[in-house]
Amino acid sequence: MAEEKKIRVLMAKPGLDGHDRGARVLTLGLRDEGMEVIYTGLRQSPEMIVQAAVQEDVDVVGLSCLSGAHKTLFPAVVEQLKEKGAEGVVVIGGGIIPKEDVPFLKDSGVNAIFGPGTSVKEIANYIKENVKQN
Repeated sequence: MAEEKKIRVLMAKPGLDGHDRGARVLTLGLRDEGMEVIYTGLRQSPEMIVQAAVQEDVDVVGLSCLSGAHKTLFPAVVEQLKEKGAEGVVVIGGGIIPKEDVPFLKDSGVNAIFGPGTSVKEIANYIKENVKQN
C-alpha cells in the first residue's frame, strides 16, 4: 500500500517583524497534524520566501506578520510565486491583520487569513481541505 504524500508547508516571517512565537507554535502544531513544515525564520524578504518555497516544492506558504506590512509583503509573495510558476501553492496569512484588510489580501491572491486565537486544528483542516494531493 502506497504511503500518502505529506503536505509540505513553508512558514515564513516576511519583513522586519521580530516576533515569531505564533509562527513557531503553528510550525509545531502542523507537524503534529502530520504535515512536513519548514520554518524559514525571521526577517525574510518575499524573494527569499519564494525561492525557498520553489526549492522545497511546498504545497502551502504560511506568512505571519505583526508589523503592519502585510498589505505589501503578502501580495509580493503571491505575485512572485506566480512569476516562478508556482501559482498552485496555497498562501495563508496570519498575525495582527485588521478585518478591513482581509478582502484586499484575498483579492491579491492570499487564500485565507487566520487571526489571533485561531486553533491549529482549524488551520490544519483548512490546509487539508484546500491542498490538492497528487
